[in-house]
Amino acid sequence: MSGNISQQPSSAASAAGIGLIWFGAAVSIAEISTGTLLAPLGWQRGLAALLLGHAVGGILFFAAAYIGAFTQKSAMESIRLSFGTGGSVLFSAANVLQLVGWTAVMIYSGAAASSALGKMLWQNGSFSWWAFTNGALIVLWLIFGARKTGWLKTGSMVLMLLAVLWLSAEVFSTAGSTAAQVSDGMSFGTAVELSAVMPLSWLPLAADYTRQARRPFAATLTATLAYTLTGCWMYALGLAAALFTGETDVAKILLGAGLGITGILAVVLSTVTTTFLDAYSAGVSANNISAKLAETPVAVAVTVVGTLLAVLLPVTEYENFLLLIGSVFAPMAAVLIADFFVLKRREEVKGFDVVGLALWLAGFILYRSLLSAGWESSIGLTAPVMSVVAIATIPVRLFFKKTQSLQRNPS
Repeated sequence: MSGNISQQPSSAASAAGIGLIWFGAAVSIAEISTGTLLAPLGWQRGLAALLLGHAVGGILFFAAAYIGAFTQKSAMESIRLSFGTGGSVLFSAANVLQLVGWTAVMIYSGAAASSALGKMLWQNGSFSWWAFTNGALIVLWLIFGARKTGWLKTGSMVLMLLAVLWLSAEVFSTAGSTAAQVSDGMSFGTAVELSAVMPLSWLPLAADYTRQARRPFAATLTATLAYTLTGCWMYALGLAAALFTGETDVAKILLGAGLGITGILAVVLSTVTTTFLDAYSAGVSANNISAKLAETPVAVAVTVVGTLLAVLLPVTEYENFLLLIGSVFAPMAAVLIADFFVLKRREEVKGFDVVGLALWLAGFILYRSLLSAGWESSIGLTAPVMSVVAIATIPVRLFFKKTQSLQRNPS
């Protein structure tokens, strides 16, 4: 391959370094904003939903990341075990598209919050200026950050941690001052699904950052705990802000907590550290499509396109985008997990694995059909669909394996 994760800081191969990466990924405006959507459930049910959803998503995150750490392959390389080299290219293309979308969403969210804070502080805040600034910083992070700014990354994480601690103290200190308005605006199952789908959106790239771990299990566990626990924290922060302060606008939440300039810095840094992963993994997936597509140039191009989309298109509503990601990548992960952990498949398949792709398609159709019908369970939609697909994969694989064996040895 023309580039790989070794371009990242040497600490990225350690459990602590990988954990730091995923802490930065979870501290994001998108996570806090999504947490505010759970407010109709009230504090106790909303908290239960986000914890359950992240538990489901965290288990799946661990499985996907561990496969990469064990095989030392990127996320899209590792799915060759289930879908073949041709199928891997198809999912890589889908992954690049979703990561372009995520790049746009993250840059839009960061620019919206920064420009709103700028208007409140100085009566002057240009959304486009902040969007292009975020995009430019991500490009610089991609080009120079891997080798020259390890100290800056660590410092950025410390600043974000301090800002989030301060914000949490301010928000939770208002608990009880505003009556929590519980409504019928969201079901418990939908809230669980929105909580699970955020970590699920990282499944197609989790292995990109564990594939060179020195200790696969320890690194994967650290990454999973860092992302899942921090993600729960961000969701809970958004939920608490909506219920206890009556605000769902992240910029107003930050300003209300006394985080003016510091809030802007935290927003910009969280946007860069999270979106960097999206852009870089888009490059990794593109490299899996063709070795001629080098990772860093593709990542830079994805950042440029994502920035333009953020400026030109309204990307404020991404609930349906999250559910689309779930319908595509949840069945894919279910087949891979069953193949790797249960059936112990370890060899790459050349061309297209028709059985694996058929199982994925059945899972995709099942997910979209149940979603359209409004069906849900107390644990959302993703977990039941993935369970069905994973369980079905085992007998289907064994049947075709036996059939192929009989064809080779008819006697």
